[in-house]
Amino acid sequence: MKGYIQIYTGNGKGKTTAAFGLALRAVGAGKKVFIAQFVKGMKYSEISAVEKCFPEITIKQYGLSCFIVNVPTEKDIEAARNGLKETSSVIASGKYEVVILDEVCIATYYNLFTVNELIEVLKTKPESTEIIITGRYAAKELIEVADLVTEMKEVKHYYTKGVEARKGIEF
Repeated sequence: MKGYIQIYTGNGKGKTTAAFGLALRAVGAGKKVFIAQFVKGMKYSEISAVEKCFPEITIKQYGLSCFIVNVPTEKDIEAARNGLKETSSVIASGKYEVVILDEVCIATYYNLFTVNELIEVLKTKPESTEIIITGRYAAKELIEVADLVTEMKEVKHYYTKGVEARKGIEF
């Protein structure tokens, strides 16, 4: 089966959730999944669920702490670049039928590595590997390389009324 490159982007909620839903579907079909989380360093609830229930899914985080409200440090950049290097090897190996690059668009937006470096990694994908890319601010060049692009658009969000992120729903 041919694998494609998908992007879930936009300012709306649900990009990572959609990618994890696809991972669940892939596991149900007997596929192995690798999830690389860029920028993220916290142990989110989805990681706990995967560790408990889905040994077919490997998750690696290449983020330290949340720099989004600050400026990325050299350590943030180093972590992301190491993640891109490791993920490049994972993709090229063909060991996983589905590879999710969660928040990789944010990593390129904050110049942790370049869009061109990411595209070079995508070029190494085996024919049958499906790649899922998530994050706001997907670069035009990345969109051109993709086979499917879904934009999540925020229409209404309870955050605007002061609702904080809730465990099990947003994290």
